[in-house]
Amino acid sequence: MAIVGYSRIPFARINTAYADLDNQELLEATLNGLISKYHLQGKLLGEVAGGAVIKHISESNLIRETVMNTALDPATPACDLQQACDTGIEAAVYIGNKIALGQIESGIACGVEAMSNIPFESAPRLRKALLKANKEKSVFGKLKQLLSPKLKDWMPVPYKGQEPKTGLVMGGHTEITAKYYQISREEQDELAFRSHKNMAQAYDEGFFDDMIIPAFGLDKDNNLRRDTSLEKLSQLKPAFDKENGTLTAGNSTPFTDGASAVLLASEEWAKANNLPVLAYITFSEVAGIEYVENKQNLLLAPVFAADRMLKKVGMKLEDFDYYEIHEAFAAQVLATIKIWENDDLAKKFGLEKALGKIDRSKLNVKGGSLAVAHPFAATGGRIIGTLAKLLNEKGSGKGFISICAARGQGVTMILEK
Repeated sequence: MAIVGYSRIPFARINTAYADLDNQELLEATLNGLISKYHLQGKLLGEVAGGAVIKHISESNLIRETVMNTALDPATPACDLQQACDTGIEAAVYIGNKIALGQIESGIACGVEAMSNIPFESAPRLRKALLKANKEKSVFGKLKQLLSPKLKDWMPVPYKGQEPKTGLVMGGHTEITAKYYQISREEQDELAFRSHKNMAQAYDEGFFDDMIIPAFGLDKDNNLRRDTSLEKLSQLKPAFDKENGTLTAGNSTPFTDGASAVLLASEEWAKANNLPVLAYITFSEVAGIEYVENKQNLLLAPVFAADRMLKKVGMKLEDFDYYEIHEAFAAQVLATIKIWENDDLAKKFGLEKALGKIDRSKLNVKGGSLAVAHPFAATGGRIIGTLAKLLNEKGSGKGFISICAARGQGVTMILEK
């Protein structure tokens, strides 16, 4: 299936430019930007699919509600998907498969995250009391139920991002990963520095000019640190393991707000609508991994996804022109690559052998998540759009995508031109 368009709003660190906005507002800005850019006003598309990792209860049909607020034909159907940080890329697989099967001719894959507007949970005792109070007919009965919870039950429960089966946040798991696979602080800081440097250069070259739609007073990703250096990164204190940790705010992604969208279509639809084919999605693979007993492996499921995908296409890691690997944490990227490239480590994962080598000069050449930041569900669309543009500008070639996700999942994809 063909990638014929892309669009996103600038990504913003939590509680900054988009502090008062919700998922629907951010996604609406992104979709309307895509619609305007590719003259889709009033068009009936096959489907729009995407989602947000964290939604309010009122957002159960987020994508459809948003689509009806855009300039698309309101009869365009829509579907909510969610697979943690794989959401955006899995939405593209969903739409792409429908196009490949001939069920639809065009569609949009999208993702959004409004972490600044994250919902709070309530204590179970309070929730039950509120439900009971709602059923009471008398004022006295309602008051009796509302007075039953303890004072502490009225305190909202904030989002912690913990893995339910381990009680650890991603950073806690990745600290274990870094120690287990011997990923040094220096390696992590170097990857983070290169991510910011590459992204700053891409901005200076105008690479993002046609990709990013200014929104809500922001025209650039505000996590980019042009003035960062290896010296500054080395001075940051550990963020998760305060005593012996190597993960810091500099080599880990922050909570982020943002949205992205990718326009997919058949070749016939693209031609009929005067849109060039930027690249093709040719293969994708999703995998899971056990991480409760092996806590070091939470974000390493792409190890298996890449192995299965490359076997199916008869390729090695070195057979690609560009690599876009999601930088949730520098340590996670480095550990994944280390396993892919090392026979002994690969065999410990049950692989036949190492998958090949990655030329580091071809990795995240326009910056990665450590620089742009990471609105969970929006990262997949950002990466697909970036890689499609790189291949289109080159005129030919192959690109490799890898994204890790919570609950021990991961997805890989191949784009070709």
